[in-house]
Amino acid sequence: MRANWFIGLPVPAGPWFAALQPPAGVRLFGLEDLHVTVAFLGAVDEARARAAFELAQDFPLRALSVTLAQVEALGSRRRPSAFSALLGEGRAEVEHAMGATRGAMWERAAAREDTRPPLAHVTLARPERRANHVQREAALAWAKQLVLGAPRCQLTGIALYTWSADRSSDRSLALFRRVCVLPLRAG
Repeated sequence: MRANWFIGLPVPAGPWFAALQPPAGVRLFGLEDLHVTVAFLGAVDEARARAAFELAQDFPLRALSVTLAQVEALGSRRRPSAFSALLGEGRAEVEHAMGATRGAMWERAAAREDTRPPLAHVTLARPERRANHVQREAALAWAKQLVLGAPRCQLTGIALYTWSADRSSDRSLALFRRVCVLPLRAG
């Protein structure tokens, strides 16, 4: 099976993340896995992923301080696939940069284009695939009541990611691996 590839903005975890206590049936992302996806490339080969990442040299976003706002359940309303914090401050700038570059990245990688508008968000947790109905309901209730307190995060780079070599069930370990990282220009 081919690994998935994506280009994203790494988001540093802080005390706000350590305080998250999800219910049974929900897995937090690992500290190194937090990111804003710029372009999901999917199961392309490494050469195509790297070719798409070459375009990140001209990514039109300077290093930026952003805040995390409300947490949303993304995916299906009945069976969400992710619990993600939308960006607050800085969201418009990040979404503009995403929209300006991801089409060319998909084209360069020969990847399937996502027709949805850019949505600057950081996935914090995912429901387990085996979660039952009660656990899914508890997960939705947990996500709705989360108040992160608008923590400030510094976006300082853009990275090419793929799966980690150790894709174990322990989400405290990195699920993804940063293959290449470029610094964003100073703000």
